[in-house]
Amino acid sequence: MKSFIKTLLKLIFLVVIIFSCKKEKIEVQKEIQPNPFQLEIDDLISIKDTIKQSETISDILIPHNVSLQLIHELEKKSLNIFPLRKFKAGNEIYIYAKWDSVETLKYLVYPIDEINYVVYDLRDSIKIYKKQIPHYIKTELVQFKIEEGLILDLKKLNLDTEIGFTTADIYESKIDFTTLQPDDEFKILVEQYYVDNKPVKLSKVVAAQIKYKNKDYYAFLYEKENKNSYYDETGKSMQGMFLTAPIKFRYRITSKFSRNRFHPVLLRNKAHLGTDYAAAHGTPIQSTANGIVVEASYTSGNGYYVKIKHNATYTTQYLHMSKFAAGIRKGVKVSQGQTIGYVGSSGLATGPHVCYRFWKNGKQVDPFREKGQSSEPLNKKYLSDYLKYKDEIIKKYFLSPA
Repeated sequence: MKSFIKTLLKLIFLVVIIFSCKKEKIEVQKEIQPNPFQLEIDDLISIKDTIKQSETISDILIPHNVSLQLIHELEKKSLNIFPLRKFKAGNEIYIYAKWDSVETLKYLVYPIDEINYVVYDLRDSIKIYKKQIPHYIKTELVQFKIEEGLILDLKKLNLDTEIGFTTADIYESKIDFTTLQPDDEFKILVEQYYVDNKPVKLSKVVAAQIKYKNKDYYAFLYEKENKNSYYDETGKSMQGMFLTAPIKFRYRITSKFSRNRFHPVLLRNKAHLGTDYAAAHGTPIQSTANGIVVEASYTSGNGYYVKIKHNATYTTQYLHMSKFAAGIRKGVKVSQGQTIGYVGSSGLATGPHVCYRFWKNGKQVDPFREKGQSSEPLNKKYLSDYLKYKDEIIKKYFLSPA
């Protein structure tokens, strides 16, 4: 009897072991990876990686069993769609591969931004195409008063800071955004990209109303004559002849135009016939107007500098650069907002900045005392349509209760 009981217990123990193993095996499932790119990847392994600094496309693909010959063919076929050299360090990349005895790459996906991505399909012959993640665009009104500063206030409101930078670009011929004061008011009508009901990217600024120094400054996007063009409430272009600063909205003014200023290097009083904009070393410096480079040179006082003639009346100069931008040399035409060099501290300078000098009729003057001249106004054939469009926006968004 005892022998029978022992045998029975052993059998029960074995059944429990077998059942447990079987149960454990049933519960082990392949993890389903999210597929935002709508690809056929059910039987593929997926790898998400971040491109490292100085990493080449060969560094990325060779560990995934991709030959140099295939990489070369991929590079050649991508040139007219999205060249592989445009891959940026810090960006994500997705690899989808078949695994039998060896790994075989099927798809390479590179997200260009939050919406757009490019697919390199290697399943049969190489196919390369761009697509977009499913999304929608929503029009929203952003409104607030300045407390600490435009970008800081947007961050406090958990809003995309690109809204601030884009608005500053629109107004950069009209308003110096470093001089904003508490209680200056902003109403900015934007279009935002949404993915999965979350805002992911600014599409564009549609219109804006800024109360600056107790005066309303309007801007409206109207593209029937020119793409990406903004106009004020009367139909005049927001693009003045000159920008308000040689650096985009990421600087501070450390010294203004003066006939008698104490020089921090020479340690004596002398005229400072320019405006100093402090910014981080390497910050791009932009031409404030269209023109022709008449000097791109170096002196012990100015350091590396560029001088641009805009017309018979106006000339500007940009001092203490770390280096010139590619292609900047005497005789070259430049456009408003084009990068001509980078902030440095060459010449007589105590720290990284650009000294901006402004000539009118051969005499150096204070650019802040010069009234910006508007570019061409909107064509008269579009004016009535524009004014109606502008009035509708003001009535619907800017005059409505907060």
